[in-house]
Amino acid sequence: MSSSTEPQVDLPEALFERIDSSDDGLFYSVPRMVTHIDDATIEMLTRYYAEVLPREGALLDLMSSCVSHLPPDREWPRIVGLGMNAAELAANPRLSERVVHDLNQYPDLPFATGSFAAVMIVVSVQYLTRPVAVFREIARVLQPGGRLIVAMSHRCFPTKAVRAFRELDAVERVRLVGAYCTLAGGFLEPAFVDRSPWQADPLWIVTALRDA
Repeated sequence: MSSSTEPQVDLPEALFERIDSSDDGLFYSVPRMVTHIDDATIEMLTRYYAEVLPREGALLDLMSSCVSHLPPDREWPRIVGLGMNAAELAANPRLSERVVHDLNQYPDLPFATGSFAAVMIVVSVQYLTRPVAVFREIARVLQPGGRLIVAMSHRCFPTKAVRAFRELDAVERVRLVGAYCTLAGGFLEPAFVDRSPWQADPLWIVTALRDA
């Protein structure tokens, strides 16, 4: 497992500075029962999930909240949500398991190696201050050939987003998330998918398969 004290790898620490560096547990203690992208963008993400998510195996919705955007006509044997607010996770009807866990304090994921067929992060990667350590753990908990899906848009809580996502343009953000996969190791070459709907929030997806 990754150590919570392991330094960021090959990326300038300044990229991960935040306006508000106070305890994340305080910020996320208030439930936010909302979605953070437009309905049209959510629909596009759900369609993408229907195309690429495995039909069998367990899913991990990382940095989860009250909704997981999964196809309503599909079922999985195990859907785990890991997030910062217990009330938000409790309100998510798709989850079979719920884990409250602060990835910025503890990048280690509390799951066995090879537990999941897919891991999803939706419009939340911009809040990770130790992304390479977290992505290394994602690779560990994915099964060989398992898929990571990182969905991004242009919205965020600016005081909690890291400097990179406040200052870099869209192309540079996508490249940065691809670099997280490369630096973490254990992934095949990441790919970029643009599923942005017309006149709605953009939807930029970085996806990578676990090296078999």
